[in-house]
Amino acid sequence: MTRAWLVFLKELRDALRDRRTLRAVLLSALLPGPLMLVLLSVLVSDVERQAESRELVVVGLAHAPTLDNYLRRQTWTTRDAPADYEDALRRKRLGDAVLVLPADFEQRLASGEQPRLRLIFDSANPRASASQRRVQELLAGFARERGTLALVSRGVAPGLLQPLAVDAEDLADPAARASNFTSMLPFLVMMAMVSGALAAALDSTAGERERGSLEPLLMNPTPGWSLVAGKWAAVALLGMFIAVLACGSLMPGQWLLRNEQLSAMFRFGPPEVAAFLALLLPLAGLLAAVLMVLGIHGRSVKEAQAGASLVVLAVSFLPLVPMLSTRGEQPWQLWLPVVAQSTLMSRVLRGEAMAWHEVAGPALACALLTVLALALVVRQMGRVVAR
Repeated sequence: MTRAWLVFLKELRDALRDRRTLRAVLLSALLPGPLMLVLLSVLVSDVERQAESRELVVVGLAHAPTLDNYLRRQTWTTRDAPADYEDALRRKRLGDAVLVLPADFEQRLASGEQPRLRLIFDSANPRASASQRRVQELLAGFARERGTLALVSRGVAPGLLQPLAVDAEDLADPAARASNFTSMLPFLVMMAMVSGALAAALDSTAGERERGSLEPLLMNPTPGWSLVAGKWAAVALLGMFIAVLACGSLMPGQWLLRNEQLSAMFRFGPPEVAAFLALLLPLAGLLAAVLMVLGIHGRSVKEAQAGASLVVLAVSFLPLVPMLSTRGEQPWQLWLPVVAQSTLMSRVLRGEAMAWHEVAGPALACALLTVLALALVVRQMGRVVAR
């Protein structure tokens, strides 16, 4: 243990000596979370402003005085569409769907025929796509009013037009609704943790092998497990430190929220930080060990980086597994590293309680895989000495 401690101090000193890399890692841990929250608040505010907007972009409104009267009674305003509205929608210069009214709108409406309206939008234009749904609801209201008036004029009860009344009830609490917007936060925290451990892991393995300092180190009468444990502890500590910074940055980050509704729904305090860290710290140890496995098999840092990119890819892809599953959350997902942490951190953001075994399961899986990975590092170091 004394030799492992000495190796740990040496590796930690080497990792902290590269100030430029350390600065970049710290910024990648501190900035993404608050920046994402600010961008989300701006996005939500923009969506709310568009939802509250009561402006209709229309072509040929002069042909439909009845519809114009309905729009005024609903306190909607109208605006003539530009001549090149189709091109503007494709280029996202126009963020509202365009309603095109036929010249015979009023005549067909008076004769009981169905006027055919065109609602022009571009599904690749998110703002216009959201706008067309509001316009369709508006036109559906106009159609219901016309149908009701027609029934009343013929002495028919208006209730026959709509025999059912549906009351929608939303079971989600404010925290669960906020998690729809903040679902990217677990991914950002895990990516920051990988970035924090990556440079140190490759430098302590492939870096030393490239510099020619690994073989002399292995020639010392020090057990392989002591060397590996010391190196791993330094790399894991850096990853854990980055996890603490990334989670902690979300607390002041929520003060930067510029949307009142999102600010009221999103609550991230010390209990949430503690829950995140309970899930992330075992994963940080596993990621450090896996990166060391890939690093010790590389003859240079550049060669090891190619293998380490697979870890980055895995951390990027695995959180998508629950989203792509049509059967919802499965028990086996809580035993798969990265997937388990992502799933449980999403629960924390939704304000759901977690049982102790749900936290212990991923931690145990990470611990077992960490021991296996470190055993592979020790074995590979033995082969380096033999060569």
